[in-house]
Amino acid sequence: MSLGPVMVGVSGTELKQEECDMLNHPIVGAVILFTRNYESPQQLEELIREIHLLRDPHLLVCVDHEGGRVQRFREGFTHLPPMRRLGELYDEEPKRAKRLAETTGWLMAVELRAVGVDFSFAPVLDLDYGVSEIIGDRSFHSKAHAVADLAQSFIGGMSKAGMAATGKHFPGHGAVEVDTHVGIARDERPFADIESDDLVPFGRLIRAGLAGIMPAHVIYTEVDAHPAGFSRFWLQQVLRQRLEFQGAIFSDDLLMQGAAVMGSVSDRAEAALEAGCDMVLVCDNFAEICNTLERLERFDNPASHLRLARMHGRHPLTRDKLHNNPQWHQALQAIEPLMQEKPLDLL
Repeated sequence: MSLGPVMVGVSGTELKQEECDMLNHPIVGAVILFTRNYESPQQLEELIREIHLLRDPHLLVCVDHEGGRVQRFREGFTHLPPMRRLGELYDEEPKRAKRLAETTGWLMAVELRAVGVDFSFAPVLDLDYGVSEIIGDRSFHSKAHAVADLAQSFIGGMSKAGMAATGKHFPGHGAVEVDTHVGIARDERPFADIESDDLVPFGRLIRAGLAGIMPAHVIYTEVDAHPAGFSRFWLQQVLRQRLEFQGAIFSDDLLMQGAAVMGSVSDRAEAALEAGCDMVLVCDNFAEICNTLERLERFDNPASHLRLARMHGRHPLTRDKLHNNPQWHQALQAIEPLMQEKPLDLL
């Protein structure tokens, strides 16, 4: 059975029977996990094993696990620094910052791979313009070249751990104040300004082989009337044609308020897929998930199947093997200065 175009959430730390039935629906292709799904590494490993055993090829299992504020699993996992810490170091010691970015990407990815997670929605490629609270210190830097440098190193570390990367939020979320989880966000800049700054990290990492991209639920009013994740212009003309992106496009969560301009949740799912997304996210609401699966029952895109299959995790390992690996212990020591509150140049 191929991977379907819908990513769903589940309610708790164990699967209910109706959730098992839902996950066996051919339109489902992935499961996204949250803090509500986590008690311990052992429990998480068992949950993921159960999900993976349901289908062949197995459903993708993913999580938002960037570091800093956005890290779904805490106890039993390394607490990762916000990416801004790497940007601060980059201004003083760019080579050291890039080395630590690679180490951080590897550490994030290898700990998730050790419990069976296929991929994390990371890294953030948005520029920090100082206005977006929802982005803020999740961004590496305010300068496009710095974001590209650090993200490329971070992704290199993820790849060494056997994890594909997903850059977000295309074409750039950092210049709008509104949090798209709770409001409608509009960016009034002309396309030329976005192209010369925000698109730079995406373009560079696409050329380096970026596997996945998540568009923003932001309306770029001078460019298109729809949010980027529902826009043929952004997804087809810019991302696929101009930037020649060949990887998987994931919508942001369709339950977010920023997507509400596109109608009902099932309307949003259909519009996102028609615009060019390979997979749409409905993260929490069993009834809406069921409505969406029914609405998309006949949807099939062979090209999407191939793109999504490349998101499966590689290099499986156990937590015991990881914790006995000297590289893991060295990585923990290496990133420790990034977790300190005092300026990095004083350490």
